Amino acid sequence: MQLIITMNRNNINTGDNGSTAASPQSAGKERLVATLVPFILVTFCFALWGFANDITNPMVKAFSKIFRMSVTDGTLVQVAFYGGYFCMAFPAAIFIRRYSYKAGVLMGLALYAIGALLFFPAKAIGVYGCFLVAYFIMTCGLSFLETSCNPYILTMGPEATATRRLNLAQCFNPCGSIIGMFVAMNFIQARLNPLSSDERALLGDAEFEALKEQDLSVLISPYLIIGLVIVAMFLLILFTRMPRNGDKSRDIHLLPTLRRLFALKHYREGVVAQFFYVGAQIMCWTFIIQYGTRIFMAEGMGEQQAEVLSQRFNIFAMLFFICSRFIATFLMRWVRPSRLLTVFALMAMLFTLGVILLQNRMGLYCLVCVSGCMSLMFPTIYGIALDGLGDDAKFGAAGLIMAILGGSVLPPLQAAIIDCGTVLGSFPATNASFVLPLLCFLVVAVYGYRTHARQAL
Repeated sequence: MQLIITMNRNNINTGDNGSTAASPQSAGKERLVATLVPFILVTFCFALWGFANDITNPMVKAFSKIFRMSVTDGTLVQVAFYGGYFCMAFPAAIFIRRYSYKAGVLMGLALYAIGALLFFPAKAIGVYGCFLVAYFIMTCGLSFLETSCNPYILTMGPEATATRRLNLAQCFNPCGSIIGMFVAMNFIQARLNPLSSDERALLGDAEFEALKEQDLSVLISPYLIIGLVIVAMFLLILFTRMPRNGDKSRDIHLLPTLRRLFALKHYREGVVAQFFYVGAQIMCWTFIIQYGTRIFMAEGMGEQQAEVLSQRFNIFAMLFFICSRFIATFLMRWVRPSRLLTVFALMAMLFTLGVILLQNRMGLYCLVCVSGCMSLMFPTIYGIALDGLGDDAKFGAAGLIMAILGGSVLPPLQAAIIDCGTVLGSFPATNASFVLPLLCFLVVAVYGYRTHARQAL
């Protein structure tokens, strides 16, 4: 780790006046400490937004039941969630360029906390739209965090190991995701009233309102707790001295910068690949609940039991994702990231075909394996796209974070297919809907191949 994150003397600046220690031995130790502690704090932020992402995915199903909505209406959670990423990415980049990466991290944590704590008044009002507003504000904060933390990690060491360093930091993102899934399964899904969607549809207005009030009280508790955790994290980073790497230029020339960025083929294609990758990731992790629930109910389980077991498989998928990301980061010592990206995307396509064609637990096992293939995609696309951008990386990062809009646009399309019930006669629409992730992985494979071909010249 020291090799990956230790910076040379010219790349670190922790003091307000840019001074560093004069003694070579003490300077080396101080540089390591001055970089390692911020690296750990920023890496912890990766886990925090991983928690938010993956406690939210199962809420599509939960809100659909609580408010007696279709799956398509439930995916408005994802629209609000990832819409916040899209809307705030470039304002975040301008803010970071004007101030610093640290300021961007703090602003992100502040908005994250506000959005999470707004779940309490949203529950008191009891209107679905209020929760969507809370999600939107929360993800405006996540947009600040991702726009700040990803390129900040890239600056914390030699450029040659930047992609490996980002993959290392991103390894802790699914750790937060695992916690989010665990909380969703054990403290939300398992505690919601066990009445099925069909049984809820038969309730009278008074019974429905009482049940909704009870279920919303269960749903909001984890969000209020994480809001307090984020406040504590905000204070910790506020009073910690952080490196000012990449904060040299504060001039904002948005249009010329964007022209420079989109003139670069590896960046332009990277934004497209990231859009489709995030869409595929969110679809696979959101609709594993619907996919597994259909299979387990066909085996004779009740709806709630099937949902909880499906979430358990989602956790297995995330554990595989974590292990695979560490393995991929290790392999990058010898294999070019673009080549690994291509191989993993092709494997994801193969397993997704299994998800579509198999109508039993084997299809669910294939869906778990897809997560292992996705492990390196986000940070690798990110690192390749920002390679060599220098100070333009702040706005480059914003474009890549805006590409997270794929997580807002594509899941409703898949949900619309799932709501059909069956397609082509009697083929399960849930299985057929995974054609969309299959096409997304094809785009990622093409990007990896084209990048590898350019680098090999």
